[in-house]
Amino acid sequence: MTIEQMKMPQLGESVTEGTISKWLVKPGDTVSKYEAIAEVITDKVNAEIPSSFTGVIKELKASEDETLAVGEVICLIEVEGCEPDKARENEPIQSVDKNIGTSQVAAADVTISKARYSPAVLKISQENDIDLEQVKGTGKEGRITRKDLLKLIESGNIPKADARKPASNQVLNPVPDLKKEQLNTMQAKAIQSAVGDIEIPVTGVRKAIAANMQKSKHEAPHAWMMVEVDATNLVRYRESIKQEFKQTEGYNLTYFAFFVKAVAQGLKEFPEINSMWAGDKIIQKKDINISIAVATDTALFVPVIKHADEKTIKGIAREIAELAQKVRTGKIKSDEMQDGTFTVNNTGSFGSIQSMGIINHPQAAILQVESIVKRPVIIDGMIAVRDMVNLCLSLDHRILDGLVCGRFLARVKEIIETTTPQNTTIY
Repeated sequence: MTIEQMKMPQLGESVTEGTISKWLVKPGDTVSKYEAIAEVITDKVNAEIPSSFTGVIKELKASEDETLAVGEVICLIEVEGCEPDKARENEPIQSVDKNIGTSQVAAADVTISKARYSPAVLKISQENDIDLEQVKGTGKEGRITRKDLLKLIESGNIPKADARKPASNQVLNPVPDLKKEQLNTMQAKAIQSAVGDIEIPVTGVRKAIAANMQKSKHEAPHAWMMVEVDATNLVRYRESIKQEFKQTEGYNLTYFAFFVKAVAQGLKEFPEINSMWAGDKIIQKKDINISIAVATDTALFVPVIKHADEKTIKGIAREIAELAQKVRTGKIKSDEMQDGTFTVNNTGSFGSIQSMGIINHPQAAILQVESIVKRPVIIDGMIAVRDMVNLCLSLDHRILDGLVCGRFLARVKEIIETTTPQNTTIY
């Protein structure tokens, strides 16, 4: 017999932690390899964690609604028929390349100390007045874990913020940026319910959404642009073929499919928009994978249309319908919500005519497609009633500037305004 560790897996690019929303097993249960043992929520996806072993659950190391860093142990499984791997048992969760010098490791520690903390770590640090900048983490890549703080509390050697004395020529910000999340949490705790108020528990999904939105707003300097588009030709074209399309294909030909296709073409011509911020470099993505926002009654999911530039309008319409159905029936898979490079949000479906979206971290921009409405406009000196739509772009100003974004929006506008049977192929 040997005891094996199940660790929090990385469920997507840039995902650093996950929240155990529900255990599907308990100590003493026998599990098979690949059998789901827990439901996990990250800032990108809901997923089930499969067991890596066949054996008996010995101990659950995390409770429901607890957030753990990628690589932290979530449970122990007793496995029969194999000898314990001593090297593996003694191996720390974080491994360091032997070729990295001491100075590089020290520099990495400094960088990691400024990383985003998990909600569980923030909560414990606030309740016990722990200065997280003075804590050395043992989690993956030096992240501070819940167990690190519990050990400090047990030892009684708690680092306090006032224990650090600034140099005489050093000016300190009385509220460091790293404490803003903690300050917001403390202010939220101070809000008390009154008689007649309804208290709604924050679920794991909502926590994940909140964490990703806060991270995006905190890290990315948002800027906004909007263009007004005459979609009259698009409306006429779609109206003339939508009934036949539905009868032939079995799903709707939506306006949104035309906009996603136009955006994919725009990204192909302006690849700078299809980028991500990576600290000391900007990564311009080769694949054009369009994330689309799909809302349920309680949460927002962002499935991805992979290689959207290679698909026809018909193919995009079919994928939009299929992904939306999977989200609303709870059948969406984690790999269908990964690797997005740009997000298009159909806010027009709610009747919105102007909005400023929060960028889907770590992407460079998000486009809001607003409602198509009939309005009077001036054409050749005369008033005409046209079908108009606003396209609102939120951009990360670290990556993008107004010039390239303006040209990108102008190109998308041109594609939409020239959508006619002669210029546009559905199939």
